[in-house]
Amino acid sequence: MKTQRLWFLVHGWVSLPVWILFCFVCITGTIASVSHEITWLANPQARASNPEGLPAQPPSAWISAAQNALPEAQVTGVMRLDDYLVSVVLMASKDAPNTLVYVNPYTARVQEINHGLTFIGFMRSLHGWLLFPWQASYSIGYYLVSALSLLLLTSLVTGLVVHKKFWRSFHTPVLRRGQGLRILSGDWHRLAGVWSIWFIVIISATGVWYLAKAVMWHNDIPLESPPAPLVLSSLPVSADGTPLRMISVQQAVDIALQKMPALAPSWIAAPEHNRDYYRILGGNGAMFYDAYSSAVFINPWDGTIVSTQDPSLMGIVQRLPHLADPLHYGTFGGLASKLVWCFSGLVLSSLSISGFIVWYQRIFRRQRKKYQIPYYTGKTRPTGRNANSGETDWPIAGKQP
Repeated sequence: MKTQRLWFLVHGWVSLPVWILFCFVCITGTIASVSHEITWLANPQARASNPEGLPAQPPSAWISAAQNALPEAQVTGVMRLDDYLVSVVLMASKDAPNTLVYVNPYTARVQEINHGLTFIGFMRSLHGWLLFPWQASYSIGYYLVSALSLLLLTSLVTGLVVHKKFWRSFHTPVLRRGQGLRILSGDWHRLAGVWSIWFIVIISATGVWYLAKAVMWHNDIPLESPPAPLVLSSLPVSADGTPLRMISVQQAVDIALQKMPALAPSWIAAPEHNRDYYRILGGNGAMFYDAYSSAVFINPWDGTIVSTQDPSLMGIVQRLPHLADPLHYGTFGGLASKLVWCFSGLVLSSLSISGFIVWYQRIFRRQRKKYQIPYYTGKTRPTGRNANSGETDWPIAGKQP
């Protein structure tokens, strides 16, 4: 019995000190998992309408449209999102270093220009590191959020120990209503916790990985090995000293597709300087991998392929970054998996609230018993310092909280 009580105390105290923060992180993560869909609903300019059934235009057409809209800005990257969302051309200028141009991928028409933080970026940042500043490759907020995964995992283990024969909740769920808030909250906490075991395992496991990744970032331990910058002496020089032109983005994409025909480009990064490469990142249809797991690095001067990245050739540590995000946010199965993750996130958020209610009710009952607070039946007046105060807020017999 003492062991059971100890497990219960551990289960409560690993959650209660941070239950508000944990609930906030759960809610923001739930919103972040469907932030693209919320943007689609709230902002018509983010929708990739295609009533005529046109095929998607090549990235060069998106870039051309963005350059026509902002001729003074330089293209730094192109992002391809889901079919029902616009493509995004990232541009930089002196006055606006982070500009997002929404381009319809089917008509190559600019629909919106954003110079600030979008709702999608805000929710991901708020959930990921609570908008704490980044300093020297680390953020206190990132550590704080990812460390919650350890508490979540501990709560799962201790909760299963405390809730004996928890598997009964699968075939005989109990949710008593009309018997008070404590009974309802306790039943919901146990029921939702058991049915969320699979989700808690995924979220806590990926959270532990994010914590490990933060430690590696902080200690300059690379997860991947991108190719070294081009040697300065290898850069081409024209006979008359005039600067040479790099190959176009579309040429780089075509070269990448020749090397990897199954590649679905999701991110195209332009060279940041004359020794940098074109980076063509995308998915290749592999289940549970993100849309950036495959990559081709291309020399921007002569079009040669310098390096490639294939999930099937990666080690375990190299694969984890590409598996964590789809499992953590539920993006691996499109809209269907996102909705499942959204609902599960709401249930997980309610666990912290219902757990606090159960804890509070237990503490209140314990304190009432300790100080022997009387119950006013209506037949006799209460005694004590409030006997003549005229107050009527005494507990009524049989109506315990």
